Parts: sequence; structure tokens; C-alpha cells
Amino acid sequence: MKLGVFTVLFSDKTLDEMLDHVASKGIEAVELGTGGYPGDAHCKIGELLDDETKQKEFLEKFSSRGLMISALSCHANPLHPQKQIAEEADAIFVKTVQLASKLGIPVVNTFSGCPGDHEDAKFPNWPVAPWPNEFQEILKWQWEEKIIPYWSEKARFAEEHHVKLGLELHGGFSVHTPATLLRLREACGPAIGANLDPSHMWWQGIDPVEAIKILGRENAIHHFHAKDTIIDQPNMNRNGLTDMTSYSDMRNRAWYFRTVGFGHDTKVWADIISTLRLYGYDYVVSIEHEDGLMSIDEGFTKAVNNLLPILLKESVGNLWWT
Repeated sequence: MKLGVFTVLFSDKTLDEMLDHVASKGIEAVELGTGGYPGDAHCKIGELLDDETKQKEFLEKFSSRGLMISALSCHANPLHPQKQIAEEADAIFVKTVQLASKLGIPVVNTFSGCPGDHEDAKFPNWPVAPWPNEFQEILKWQWEEKIIPYWSEKARFAEEHHVKLGLELHGGFSVHTPATLLRLREACGPAIGANLDPSHMWWQGIDPVEAIKILGRENAIHHFHAKDTIIDQPNMNRNGLTDMTSYSDMRNRAWYFRTVGFGHDTKVWADIISTLRLYGYDYVVSIEHEDGLMSIDEGFTKAVNNLLPILLKESVGNLWWT
């Protein structure tokens, strides 16, 4: 395994400044935003996509520092009911897959998106209960008319470009659990997989270790984010899992994100790392920092320090004792 970082947290730094900084911390891989919610501070598709010279110069900046690019990320909502928003997200996605293919980057991360509830809707509709029955009708319409048709086409497109898709299981989007990811994968093919982030499993009441087992059995983990979550049980009792309290109002939220090791202890994270290997994931563990109690650099540094001792870096080899 390699320790990586999603570089959006260093968007205030130039590409060279960012690379020097993360390399000095022991990072071996970077995940770059290309647009959408992550922005494109370190990877300008318009400058790179059709210029082989710039592509070579770009890749040299990473290899010269002993770094690899684990994924390009363009998280957005390509299924948004407002046509302009959906088309912008789709255009970024298509160009990101094309660029990943040209640069030899094996994974593109994004969200599944979430449609509205009918053709003339203005906003996404995320059904989270099976009753009243119209919620089931909405969900059926979304999957049959929007989600599966769109991602069937995009999965074929990704396969043609030899790129895997890592959909982040994130609340508010149609694919947000192991079950919904596997449903889409079954309908669209193995190019669809998870960019699995345990922080989003915890707040939904899902054990990340068990999520790894469920998805790992199907070889459906394409990328992995390292971010923690703390559950504030008194606030959970009051507000529930689908807490709409602002992320900035941490005292009153049912849950909030923490840097690795500050929501769950080292043993829990060691179990996560071990289960990833047990189920065949030996790729990059990419740190994502969204901790409201720590500065960017302190949260990032503590995540690095907590993960490096438990990361499994060497191949197993022969089981010498058997």
C-alpha cells in the first residue's frame, strides 16, 4: 500500500509547492481534483488534455519527487435535474476520464449524482424512507430512467479508456451504501466501483470493516479515502443520522468529521487497513482532511503520523510457518 493525500486541502499552494510539501511528509501518492466540487488548483484539464509536451512535463513533476498520481477526482452531480449543472458535471467527467487515460492514471473518482423526482424538477430528491409509497415510486423512476442509463454509458466510456470509476459512497447521492454501489455495478459492469471513505460509513451506521468485506468480495473497491468521524450520541439522539445542522455548528451536530485517529483509535484503523489487504486492496490510502477542530497542516500531519505505523507496505511473500 501507499500513503496518499487528496490535494484539494492545499489548493492555496502552487503545484510545485504542494508536491514539495507532501513529499516532505512521507506521502507517496496524490489524488488531484480536476473540477467540480474539488476544484482544479493542481490539474488544469484545458491546458493538459491536448498537449503531449505539457503532459510529459506535468508527470515529470511527480516522478522526480518519487510520487505517483492515484486518481483524478471530479466530484459533482451529473444527474442534477437542472440541465446546465448536469451538463457541466458531465463535461468535466468526460474530460477527466480522457486525461486520466492519456496520463496512465487508473482511477477517476466522483459522485454518482442524484436526480430530481420528475423530468421538470429543479432540485435533487434523495429518498431515504420506503413509505409513504411515493418515495418508492421516485426511487424506481430515478434508477430506471436516470441513474442506470447514465452510468451504463459512462462505464462503457471508462472501459474504452482503460479507466476505473471510483464512486464515493456519500449521503445525498443515489449511490451512498455498499448495497447501492453493488446495484449500480451489477447493472453497469465492473468499471463501476467504490471510492470508499469510512467516514461516510460511520455516520450512516455502517461498520467500515464490514463494508470493505462486502465490496471486497466483488473486487469493487477502486480507491480509498482516509477520513474519520465522531458520533456525538446525545446530539444523535436529538437530531438523528440525517442531521441538517450546519457543519460549522459542531457542538450541536450528531456527527462530524475528524482527522484519522481522532474519531476511532489505532486498533480500529489497523483493522480497516488489514481488511483492505485481506480482501485484495493493496493500492493507495488517500488522506482527506475535513476536520473542523484542526488547521489543515496539523490535521494532515497527524493523519500521516497515525497511518504510517499501521500501513501494510511490503508484499506478504511465502507463509514460511506453514
